[in-house]
Amino acid sequence: MAFREVADRVWVARYEWFDVNVTLVGGDSGLLVVDTHASATAARTVVEDIRRLGAGDVVAVANTHEHFDHTFGNGVLRAAYGDLPIHAHETAAERTVPAGERIKAAYDEDPDDPHREEVRATEIVPADRTFSSARVLDLGDRMVELVHPGRGHTAGDLVVRVPDADVLLAGDLVEESALRAGVPGFGEDCYPFDWPLSLDVVLALTTPASVVVPGHGAPVDRDFVDEQRNAIGVVAETIRDLAGRGVPVDQALDAAEWPYPRAELAAAVRRGYEQLPRSQKRLPLV
Repeated sequence: MAFREVADRVWVARYEWFDVNVTLVGGDSGLLVVDTHASATAARTVVEDIRRLGAGDVVAVANTHEHFDHTFGNGVLRAAYGDLPIHAHETAAERTVPAGERIKAAYDEDPDDPHREEVRATEIVPADRTFSSARVLDLGDRMVELVHPGRGHTAGDLVVRVPDADVLLAGDLVEESALRAGVPGFGEDCYPFDWPLSLDVVLALTTPASVVVPGHGAPVDRDFVDEQRNAIGVVAETIRDLAGRGVPVDQALDAAEWPYPRAELAAAVRRGYEQLPRSQKRLPLV
């Protein structure tokens, strides 16, 4: 069985491609699917696994952010279960199509990737139910909260809180997967200074007993999130310090000690330098 119950009527399936998680939250009215995998082909397997579980029909979908490995199955879920509402933060919904087209272009340039054709053939279906701060979904006998804690991995991250089960689905704001050695995804659309503050909100939504499901990898606990928040905070403050001392951006990676491998932080440093106001940066010393 692909889906494993991690709390009362909360099931997580962990798929080998990207080590990505798809989560089901069950209620009397049906299932909420959180994230839908990275292609139409992959999502058909998700649908088969949902039906094999036998916990009910899907009544809604939520995307934790716009990246294709979390959204490219949206159309298949709709084809399987009817005109489902697809929920996302307003910024994530707005960016789903352009982000998807960029990844398709990247796959165009890699003819040897075994997933190339299935990614290119996938119809991009963005969310149609959006919000700016928070939304509550009624699943019959339980309420589920969608919360935008702030920017971090992307500008449109959301987390899903299931209060009665003490579960929080964190998307890629939290990273556990061994495929990335547990290094958060500091991509070209990340916000390194906002990310620690957003994780402070995430931590405030949890308890010491909470199960936290990351976007990739195994479920973790609150202590894991707290440790990762602190490491991301070190990244942010190191960037701020380097820029404030006038260290040029192209020298910043080699000018400090970091909690993660330097190769994983190039985009974070560039983005951080771009996002700092001029008053917090000094001209490079020559």
